[in-house]
Order: sequence, then C-alpha cells, then structure tokens
Amino acid sequence: MHIKLVIPSPKGVLDGNRVTVQRWARILKGLGHRVGIEGRYQGNSCDLLIAVHACKSFSSIGRFFREHTDRPLVVVLSGTDLYQDLKRGSEVTQSLSMATHIVVLQKQALEEIPQEFRPKATVIYQSAKPLKGSPPPPKSYFRVCTVGNLRPVKDPFRLALAGRRLPASSRLRIWQVGQALSSEMRKTALAESRRNGRYRWMNGLPYWRTRRLIASSHLVAITSRVEGSSNVLSEALVSSVPVVASRIPGLIGTLGTDYSGYFPPGDTQALKRLLLRAETEAEFYQKLKAECTRIASVVQPQREQRAWANLLKKIEQTEDRR
Repeated sequence: MHIKLVIPSPKGVLDGNRVTVQRWARILKGLGHRVGIEGRYQGNSCDLLIAVHACKSFSSIGRFFREHTDRPLVVVLSGTDLYQDLKRGSEVTQSLSMATHIVVLQKQALEEIPQEFRPKATVIYQSAKPLKGSPPPPKSYFRVCTVGNLRPVKDPFRLALAGRRLPASSRLRIWQVGQALSSEMRKTALAESRRNGRYRWMNGLPYWRTRRLIASSHLVAITSRVEGSSNVLSEALVSSVPVVASRIPGLIGTLGTDYSGYFPPGDTQALKRLLLRAETEAEFYQKLKAECTRIASVVQPQREQRAWANLLKKIEQTEDRR
C-alpha cells in the first residue's frame, strides 16, 4: 500500500509525535509499504491515510474523507484529543466519525472514547529500541532527567520545584531536555538555572544524545498533566531506568494502576518525597526498577510491529470485502 502519515508538528521541533511518526514510518516500510510523511494532507493520492491528532489534523481528515470516501482512514488520538478537546468541541468527534479505524496508545484511552466509536479502536503501545553501549549512571551524584519540549501541559518545571525542597544532604541533580516553545518558558528555564543549583537545562538535544542521557540516568521523571502516552516512558523502560510519574490516565494505561512511583499531578511535595526515597532508600529504588523491568515487555519493538501488521491486515481484509 501507499500510506501517508500526517503529523501537524511545528517545523524544526522534534516532539514526541514526530518521534512516533518517524518510528511508524520505519515500521510500515519494514512491512513492505510505501510511506510518506507530511504536515497536512495535500490531496495527493494514497491508499491509506494515518492522521495523528483528531483535532489538529481535522482539516486533513476532512479533506481525505471528502475526496476518498472509499479509502481507509486511521485517526490516532493524542493526549489533548482524549483528555481536553474531546470534552470541549465537536472536531474530535467528527474526526472519529470519519475514521474507518482509530488508534490509541495505551489501554486506558479506550475508556475516554464515546461508546459508539470503540469498535473502531485498536491499542498500539509505543516502543523503543534498547541502546547499546550506554554509559553507566554517574557515581558522584544521583541524576534525574526529564525530557519534553517546554509547554504548560507538560508542567515542565515541577521537577525543578521539587528539587529545591530537597535537603542539603541530597546528591540529586536534575537535567532537563526540551526546547522552550515560548519566550516565557525560555525565561523561566534560564531563571531556574541561575537560582537552582541542582538544575541544568540542556535545551533541545539531538535524539541520540537524549536517548543516551535517559539510559545513563538513575531516574526519569514524567510530570505531565496530560499525555496520550509517552515515548520517554518507553525509552526509560527499555533502558531499565525506573520512572516517577504523575498519576494520569495516559501513563496509568502503560504502567498500570498499582505502580509504586506515582505522585498526584502538580503536587510538588509528593514528588519531592518520591525523589528522596528513590535516592536514599535502596529497597524502594530496586522496587521501582523491578516493576519497570516487568512492564518493559509492553513497549518492545516487536510488539508494536505486530500490532501495526495486524491492523493493516484487518484494513486490507475490509477493503477486499467491499
């Protein structure tokens, strides 16, 4: 098949959605398909359109639906689709109506989809490949990294605020990776770097450097208020790096309800307590590590590839019956 992937990410910004789409393109090409990526559907002919973001890709979804009513259309739901836009307006619902198939990135998302659309839905967990030859974590300090472009939905400075509350005896250091998507975010990151001796803002890094940083950290913190899923979570899990995470549906859907490393979204004090326990209580740290190792099978590349192969087989069978 000739497949088009539509991803409405800003040009020049490597965000989670673009990482996901680039990985999917490799998977789909590996399955024998011809694949192109574009920011908006331009009207070029293709056998299948896969659109990321029901809301942001609404115009692309609508155009493809009008011009190719007989062709399959996959809509991939993001976190903002599921946990914000679905409640606010009709564009997400219209996109789900036009879709022949829906993809969500963790099982908890199924509960958010209106009942009428759930038969269309497939769960495809995001995967990551383990790195080879990653350096070990530092011995002189306890490194916690957080990764994601700086924007309010990620609550990007929650980790830095928690770090400020740690006792002077703590050896914990915070490394933050992500481009500032507004001048206000940039000012905040620079100010935090000046006032917080534990904090280091790395700005945007090449993907390979980010992966090595994750793999060589003691802990990864995911502080988002909204997530559809998380590439950073997958990357930490396959590198056997435990995580602390805000207790939100988009992360519970992968980590499970009983994971020991949750804190309430936006709760600086609770996050501080988790960080201190992970740094100073070896038994708690090993518990987090063991739980993450157990969960890691969900985000293996072979599983994601099989999921896409199964979905495309289902799509082709549906087309053959028409």
